[in-house]
Amino acid sequence: MVSEKECSRLPAEFVSGNPVPTLQAENGTIYGEVFPVAIEDTSQPSAEIHFYHLWKQDCGSHGHPLDAEHVSVLVRGLASDPSAASWKALYWYAAAHQNTVCDVSQISRASTLDAEHHGATIWISAGKHASFLAETLCGRGCGGDVCQEMQPAVISQIVNLGEPDQPMNGSAWISSRNWPLAAKMNSTDFPADAIARLNDLPPTEIAWFNAGKHPMQGTIAVSGITANALANSGQNTMDALAVSEDSTSNALKASYQNTVKALGNTARSVGRALRLTPKKRNRDDRRH
Repeated sequence: MVSEKECSRLPAEFVSGNPVPTLQAENGTIYGEVFPVAIEDTSQPSAEIHFYHLWKQDCGSHGHPLDAEHVSVLVRGLASDPSAASWKALYWYAAAHQNTVCDVSQISRASTLDAEHHGATIWISAGKHASFLAETLCGRGCGGDVCQEMQPAVISQIVNLGEPDQPMNGSAWISSRNWPLAAKMNSTDFPADAIARLNDLPPTEIAWFNAGKHPMQGTIAVSGITANALANSGQNTMDALAVSEDSTSNALKASYQNTVKALGNTARSVGRALRLTPKKRNRDDRRH
């Protein structure tokens, strides 16, 4: 799902064979990567699949040329022979400002998203292109993501990237220093600790991939938005997300509002004490 306000509108296709990422067309191309993984307590084949939506630019706050974003899924074969197996999704991951202080990447059971046998619905923030597993999550983090007037993206093709050291289909631009694509391809999105933390939650919940960063994000959001937006932020419901670690962030926001009010009252009291604030005149004063 992409926004009608999106500056690029669709993920881009890049020129084949060029080591520097060069835009060919903004046509809804999705690039993919597949590699086998080992899962404990099973002999069934398993694989991790990364779906990359690549953009000609990030045109949100602090924008820059090129933008490499992705969503991942961990799948398991339902037979011991990979070539004959039917495949079922176990977990989905959505990258949102990955490996930054504003990281709000998420992980979920596939069953929670009703996406065990087909793709999950992914919400892409306008301009910043962060990926979200639920539309209500788009406003989280440092306040730079907006998911409004969303429409289904038309995907034109899925192209296999191969591997960073063995690019396929002309994807020589994988290892370009102009974006962190190779690093994303070289790491798993389903480490054991993240899966274990998710599995400790009720089966209806989506979890933050990196717990613990969210109080700091609340402080950043407070410094960058208006008081009106700050007040409205408390009205967003998060029914599908475990956000207990965000209580500190909410406390910071409430503290900010209370401090502004208290300072205003103090300033008026001091002004009256110093006779800097005019008192209301009585009727006798007005006669003179």
